[in-house]
Amino acid sequence: MKLKTFMTLSVTHLSVGVLGFVLGIYLLPILIAPPAPTEAEVIQISSQAQYSAMFRKDLKDSDTFHWGEGQVSLTAEFITFMGQLAPGPDYKLYVSPAFVETEADFQRLKNEMALVGDVKTFENFVVKVPQDIDLSGYNTVIVWCESFGEFITSAKYQ
Repeated sequence: MKLKTFMTLSVTHLSVGVLGFVLGIYLLPILIAPPAPTEAEVIQISSQAQYSAMFRKDLKDSDTFHWGEGQVSLTAEFITFMGQLAPGPDYKLYVSPAFVETEADFQRLKNEMALVGDVKTFENFVVKVPQDIDLSGYNTVIVWCESFGEFITSAKYQ
């Protein structure tokens, strides 16, 4: 086999392998996501909300692949979301005592935040608030990609 043919085949096969890996990381969370809660379920729970806010796409570290848009509602027992998140792996929901819209701010304040739980759906979600978290002690809700250390979105609720 000629060197030129070997190099061409190596580059093309490696490129296809990398593309497949990247697509797998992006598509796997979508494929294994549980069914999202219905609008009726989210509305019923959020009707008792003590706080509400909006996730927006125009935050500093939000971009084409990392964003959220929609209504967030917080009750003593649940944090609900009606809207859409950019798909991705290992999303976590945090509450913070200060508004955060960058990865640097998140990393700096992470020790002061409380982990509420996992976000497993990308259209609407309902996450149970652990009993030891008092939401009145915080003012911002954040979606964070734990696997890649990526800021997704946040909203200040008080």
